[in-house]
Order: sequence, then C-alpha cells, then structure tokens
Amino acid sequence: MNAAIKKLYICPMHPEIVSDKPSRCSKCGMKLMLKNEIPERMVSVQTEDRGLGNTTWRSYIPLMVIAGLLLLVAFSLGLRDFRAGVFSVENTLTYFMIGFFLTFAGFKLIDLKGFAEGYSTYDILAQRWFTYGYIYPFIELFFGLAMIFTQSSWLFGAEILVMGFSGIGVAKKLLKREQFQCVCLGTFLKVPLTKVTLVEDFGMATLALIMLLVH
Repeated sequence: MNAAIKKLYICPMHPEIVSDKPSRCSKCGMKLMLKNEIPERMVSVQTEDRGLGNTTWRSYIPLMVIAGLLLLVAFSLGLRDFRAGVFSVENTLTYFMIGFFLTFAGFKLIDLKGFAEGYSTYDILAQRWFTYGYIYPFIELFFGLAMIFTQSSWLFGAEILVMGFSGIGVAKKLLKREQFQCVCLGTFLKVPLTKVTLVEDFGMATLALIMLLVH
C-alpha cells in the first residue's frame, strides 16, 4: 500500500489529476510528476498562482509599466529621427518590436526552467514537446537582435508564424474560461492569462504583418 502511494503521479498545476503511471495532465497537458518529487518552488507557484485571486487593474501594472517604457523608447527614437529629417513609421515600429522581443526574452531567460514549465500549461506545441519552452525565449531573442540588422520579409513571416501560433494556445485557454499565470514576463512577475495576453501575441503578429506589407 505504501509503495503504491509513493508511485502516484500528479499535476503540479492541478493536484486533483492523479495517475499511477507517467502521463500528462488532462486539463493543461503538463507532464505529471511523482508526488514526493515535486520541487517546493513548483508547489508554491501552484498555491499562489492557481486562480491568481481576483483580477483587477493592479494585476496588470507590471505589463503596463513595461509596455509604457517600450512605447516611450520607440517614441523618443522616432522623435530623434524626425528632428534629423529621417523619420518613418516603419522605423518607429521596428524600434518598438526590437524592444519588445529583447525585453520579453530577457524576463523569460531569468528563469528558463520555470518559464518552460509554465509555458507548457497553455502553449499548444509546448504541451506536446516540452523542450519548445526552452527554445521559445531564444526565438524571441533572435527576432529582436535580427531586426537590428535587417528587416527582411522572411523575418517578418517567421514572427507572424511564431507569435500567431502562440496566441492560438492562449485563445484556447480563454475559451475554456481557465485562468492561469501568464509567463510572458517570466515567472517573477505574475500576470493573469487573459485577453491582454491574446492581444499581446496577435498584436505582435499584426505588427509583423504590417511591416511585411509595407516593406
């Protein structure tokens, strides 16, 4: 009986999901773990983030501050270009997108393992291929760095594909009316997974599409 208890596998995000063999959570797709081997950090994320309590405008302060700073930088650089007589909307959008990709990639890389675990709870590909959660931040990092040197059509196409696909996973969660922590800002800043996240993913895909059309 004791041996059977030790072999119970549970989902860190949904502890009510229990199995006697390795599998994945039927709710979020996360890989089940042995009950007595779940790290304390994951347990604390479960108790603090599951449901995230009542969502208010204060829940979005981290995202608003970061988005505001990115817009401020893009506007300032655009103003610099205007004063130099070389202003263009395309360049200003590029400044914002570079800042977005580099900043959001940086937050994810602070706790890469934690991001991968959280991302696997709602991203379609990461649910099936956990390693993609480790790769995704580097994709965003590549996008940001690459746009400094080039505005090629293939780059914008890749951004549309990646960001649009990520948005689909968020949309599925919202349709199920499930509330989870968004790890778009890594694991240190807790942001609810809501329509704002959907706008973020599809918004960046839309900006990339605009850049592709005007390029």
